[in-house]
Amino acid sequence: MEILFWIFLFIIFYAFLGYGIFLYALVKLKAFFVNKPRIINNNGYLPTVTLMIAAFNEQDFIEEKIKNCLELEYEDNKLQIMFVTDGSSDKTPEIIANHPEITLLHKNERAGKMAAIKRAIPYVKSEIIVFTDANTYLNKTAIKELVKHYNNPKVGAVAGEKRINMAEQADASSAGEGFYWKYESKLKKWDYELYSNVAAAGELFSIRTSLYEDVESDTIIDDHMIAMRIAEKGYIIAYEPNAYAVENASENSAEELKRKIRISAGGIQSILRLKKAANPFNNPVLTFQYISHKVLRWAVTPTLMIVAFFMNIYLTKQYPDSSIYNILMYLQIAFYLLAALGWLLEQRKVKLKIFFIPYYFVLMNYAALAGTVRYFKGKQSAAWEKSRRK
Repeated sequence: MEILFWIFLFIIFYAFLGYGIFLYALVKLKAFFVNKPRIINNNGYLPTVTLMIAAFNEQDFIEEKIKNCLELEYEDNKLQIMFVTDGSSDKTPEIIANHPEITLLHKNERAGKMAAIKRAIPYVKSEIIVFTDANTYLNKTAIKELVKHYNNPKVGAVAGEKRINMAEQADASSAGEGFYWKYESKLKKWDYELYSNVAAAGELFSIRTSLYEDVESDTIIDDHMIAMRIAEKGYIIAYEPNAYAVENASENSAEELKRKIRISAGGIQSILRLKKAANPFNNPVLTFQYISHKVLRWAVTPTLMIVAFFMNIYLTKQYPDSSIYNILMYLQIAFYLLAALGWLLEQRKVKLKIFFIPYYFVLMNYAALAGTVRYFKGKQSAAWEKSRRK
């Protein structure tokens, strides 16, 4: 029991903090021995690009998104902007149709984002596809920053950075999500410096068109699966923080929970389907990064946190004079009390960020458990589940 408890505790620590520390050390060690630039000079060459946006009932944001797309700095004759609006029942298609410089693909039936992307791919004639969401806004040089990595023939996909637009007095959903993505951005940067990213956020990522592979139409997190299928072929997923997408935080924690449950269900689905990524004999470094960064968080640690808590209670009773088990028990109780206090403060609209981070952490792990249950019950649809944003 004691040995298992310490193993579980180590896995939990490793998944959320230890991997980041170890990864940083590996990156520094690599930099000491290998001084080789990841970006190859392209002498000003710009590949042809299709900017693809799958939009569902986005009439409140679509005009701003179109304006943002048209302001991107890239050669006009090398950039095609394409909107796919399958299933949209509001004025989204009509608004886009008023812009003849944009390619619009509309279909009344709603079959999910992956089905929409599949339908749009035959219309793509460019070397690179850049995917972005309808409710996010890109910096003007985003595409230029992404495509510079493709001069390296080993790069098959490039992920941009996701940034959360937060007010000064953020609530729990904003503060927690913002902190989470800042930490994630650091991990992505170090993952790429070591070898490759193991994910791509749908807010902004790109691929070589020639490497695109259809994934199953019921895919829940399409961005992750498209990028990882390319990684499974032996290509690198690069990361470019100077290409970023800005998105408002979820309207509240209920909306953030809905989004996280869907992502977690998709994470379990992807673990079951990405066989090569999890096989160390295929690519040991990729497998190490994939399991450390994604698999443990989605499939292992949420359950271990619950088990470790009750094991700790048992061990304090078995060894009442052991100060280490008592201290660990008090620390766990204090942490969950802080999370509960964060929830209470959010309900009362009192904004103290120090309590929002433990609350968001617990929320995230609850979502992972709920997403796992939902997936195995077959209740998670691949169709868009729009979360309301601030």
